[in-house]
Amino acid sequence: MSAMMNHVVAQVMALHVRLLACRERLAADTDSEALHDLRTSLRRLRSLLRPLRGLPGVEQMEDAARSLGTLTTPLRDREVLALHLIAQGHDAAGQRRAQGRVTTFAGVAASAQLTRVLGILDSLPLFLRAAEREGMANDLRKRVDKRLVKQWHRLQAAIDDPDHDRHRLRLLIKRVRYGDEAYPQLRHAKKPLQRLLKQAQADLGDWHDRLQWLVQAREHADLAPCVAQWQAQLQRAERTCDDTLKTLRRAASRR
Repeated sequence: MSAMMNHVVAQVMALHVRLLACRERLAADTDSEALHDLRTSLRRLRSLLRPLRGLPGVEQMEDAARSLGTLTTPLRDREVLALHLIAQGHDAAGQRRAQGRVTTFAGVAASAQLTRVLGILDSLPLFLRAAEREGMANDLRKRVDKRLVKQWHRLQAAIDDPDHDRHRLRLLIKRVRYGDEAYPQLRHAKKPLQRLLKQAQADLGDWHDRLQWLVQAREHADLAPCVAQWQAQLQRAERTCDDTLKTLRRAASRR
């Protein structure tokens, strides 16, 4: 059994446990971070499995994870906006968006999408071990490394593009960051570069939030008092993103 496959199976089992815990936290509404933690664990799972496409169970797992992500994205976006509004003193607007949280969380916990993810995860280690025995996972380390290198090349090309799309950059940075965290033994990014990736993701997230909120404000009158502030924050976020991306570009070229 290869060390790389041992690592993958151990990570799959650990993420399975984390997702089970998230399900229970959502069902009992124990804390406000349960949905966020579920989505982060799901993203880590997808990053772990992306280089393994073609092995038994992986594509089914990716499809199930994608469906759960589609279910939870608007719920998390609404939650983030509600928390922001309440923190800024717009309690009525925030509470309207926070209403029904218990029912929403319980719905995710009992959803067919999460049930499917957990069901496939339960069997995935067996599928991966069977693939290894059948010789389907030979040169796994080289295969994973090649995929991570390709992700880095795509990110660097996107940053170099003077007309880069911030939406696409945000996605590429997530893939590179979580892919490197999934396979630390391949050493594609040292800690300073990992911190830069995290900062770039956060800065682009702030930009994305304001952009989305301004779009919503066109249809929801109760968001009108926030528009001027969000417009100013969006402009600052764009400048901050550009500065962080320049620093990331220099650091990535030296890795």
